Amino acid sequence: MAETSLRERALRHLARREHSRAELVRKLAPHGSAEEIDEVLDRLTELGLLSDHRFAEAWVRSKAARFGTARLRRELAQRGVGRDTIDAALDGEAVEDDIERARALWRGKFGATPADAREWARQARFLQGRGFGTDVIRKILKENPDESA
Repeated sequence: MAETSLRERALRHLARREHSRAELVRKLAPHGSAEEIDEVLDRLTELGLLSDHRFAEAWVRSKAARFGTARLRRELAQRGVGRDTIDAALDGEAVEDDIERARALWRGKFGATPADAREWARQARFLQGRGFGTDVIRKILKENPDESA
């Protein structure tokens, strides 16, 4: 009885969006024992309905336009995705892509090079909060906007 309920709950969660195995374990924990949850999730994995790899790829696709590689990596790890799976999902995200994403975000938010150190720090904090590395931030903030257009 509990297994059917757990399976139905897991399927309802997966019908809404992809989930990592760790997310489903957390969401199902109040409704069954660890052994029952593992059995249900193992079966869903066998059937191809649950995949951390597919979850990580979907997450990267949905968030990559707004965040840098560092933040994507951190958020996937917080959702229980393994390092190898994260690396595979981020493989297509090269440093050049990070620079282009950072440039697009920066243009949308600021559009003008910082006039002073205080403004430079504000813009850098914005980009850092979005998960871009210091090398990418320095490159974006030192560019002349007319040159990169």
